[in-house]
This record gives sequence, C-alpha cells and structure tokens, in this order.
Amino acid sequence: MNKTGMNRTIRLAVSLALAAVCGSALAQATWKPERNIEIVVGSSAGTGTDRTARLIQKIWQDQKALPVTATVVNKPGGGGAVSWAYLGPKAGDGHFLLVTSYNLVTNHITGRSAVTYSDFTPISLLISEYIGFAVKADSPYKTLADLAKALKEDPGSVTVGTSSSAGGANHIAAGLLAKAAGADIKKLKVVIYNGGGEALAATLGGHVTLWVNSASSLAVPTAAGTMRTLAIAAPQRLPGALANLPTAKEAGFPMVADNWRLVIAPKGLSAPQVAYWDNAFRTLAQSREWNDDLAAAQMSNSYRNSADTTSYIAGEYGEIRGILTELGLAKTPK
Repeated sequence: MNKTGMNRTIRLAVSLALAAVCGSALAQATWKPERNIEIVVGSSAGTGTDRTARLIQKIWQDQKALPVTATVVNKPGGGGAVSWAYLGPKAGDGHFLLVTSYNLVTNHITGRSAVTYSDFTPISLLISEYIGFAVKADSPYKTLADLAKALKEDPGSVTVGTSSSAGGANHIAAGLLAKAAGADIKKLKVVIYNGGGEALAATLGGHVTLWVNSASSLAVPTAAGTMRTLAIAAPQRLPGALANLPTAKEAGFPMVADNWRLVIAPKGLSAPQVAYWDNAFRTLAQSREWNDDLAAAQMSNSYRNSADTTSYIAGEYGEIRGILTELGLAKTPK
C-alpha cells in the first residue's frame, strides 16, 4: 500500500471511531423512558399531592407527552416517610417520580425523618401554595394588624388552630407572623389538628382564635361569609376569588409562607435523565390546562428546573431550620 492509500485508511478508521463515539454519546444524551412511569404520592387518594399527581398524569396522557404510559401510585403513611422509603432503593432509575411537599425538609429538621431532599434527585419545584390567616366572621380582629397587636402584647391570648403536624408549613407560617409582629414566638399557643376541616370547625366553634391554612382551603369559607381571611402570606395578591385580600406585606408584615410542592426522583439520575424530565416538566408548566387548574385552586405556578430546584431548597432548608429553632422544634438531623 502506498503512502496515500495508507493515509486514507487511517482517516477512514479515525472517522469510524469518532462516529461510534458520537453515536454512543448521542444515545446517552437522548434518554427517554422505556416502560411505565410511576408517579408516586405519599398520601391517600383525594389529597392535595394526589390531586397534583393525577393532574400531571392526565395532561401527559391528553397531550401524548410521553412515549410510555404513566400511573399514579399511592404510598401513604408516616407523613411521607413510606413514599420516600419506596423511592430509596430505586437509585438511578428514571422511571419513578414522587410528588411531595414541604415536609420533606421540615420532617428532617424536626427529627421525624432521617432523609431529606439531598437523598433524592430534585426534579422540579412546581407549585406554590401560599398560606393565609383567618378568623371567625364575628371576631373582634378586623385586620391582621389587630391580630398582630394582640400577639405582641400577649402571645398566649391568641390560640392558633392548624394542621397537620407540629413544625409543618402552617405551624411555621404562624411562627413567622408572630415574629413579624414582634411577639415571643416560643410563647405562641398552637393547637395541631389532624386536618384542615377539624381546625376550621374548632375556629368556628370558638375553641381557637386563628385558623392558619392554605389559601385554597380558606377560599370556600371566606366566600361563604363564615370566616374572615385577614391576609395571605404571598409575594403578591392572588388572582380570582381572593384578589381583594391583602398580602401580609401590604398589611404591614413583610413575610411569605409557602407550602410548596415539588417532584423528586431516586438518587443518582444521569444528566440525560434529568434533562428529559426538565423538558417534560417545563412543557407541563407552560400548558394552559396546568395554569388554568392552578388558578382555580388558588395556587401559583412556581416552576423551576432540577438545578434551580436543588439550589432553592438548599436555601429554604437554612431558613426553615432557623424558624423551627426559634419555635423550639428543631433537632439535630440524623
């Protein structure tokens, strides 16, 4: 073989090798699911997180957004612990997603759980469910400033009814309000009920002074005139039925209380797997059906991709730990 022929042979061999490498890289970079996707929920059917998961599944199905089927799988128990344990052994498998909430962080800080967000792959923070403060319609407290004054003068004079666990998002919101009012938050009198319905009944019955819950829960009794919602701890006013209500900041107390919902996956997902789900949830969050449903439920679209979600929750962890420490509820994480 002459020199020219040898050079051609070498160039051909190099080209084939590069094509093989690029083909392998392309296959890795274009990961997509190959079997049914399980959208896991750590609560029973009909709960808020379950409703979110089923909306995701419906939109994906209606829009034929995935090349495979998706089903919702309920794993209730332990305030989310059963679902987290279910996801734990599935490291690296991109066919499992879990819709979870704020308690993934709070339960770790209060010592109720040994796992937290860093034990999984955060995929997307999807929803902000801002928290509000409501009293009976015939309560002497007409404004949030009236209530804050009572809290500052005597924290024990205002009994707070909330749900569903000590140190949860609603409890933290009450603590943030007391702190903004200049009250001693360790003297805050809080009664924890099993659900929002029980807390509402206790408020209407005069057993507690203040009901702290999500805006979506406050909307119906507020519209019915049985409850007076004083303010919503959101960055700006909510649209729709609660649009006339001031934010806590507008009422003179610069605070935001958000019981966010997010999607996580097993630990160790590859970059191509994360990229696939980033695209899927970005498209979901931009859809009209998704945004119309959130608006009707008094929730806000807070979409973040995987990297931004991880960074955001890391920051939230420190802030949440701070307020839980002031409430006397933080423990050394396991």
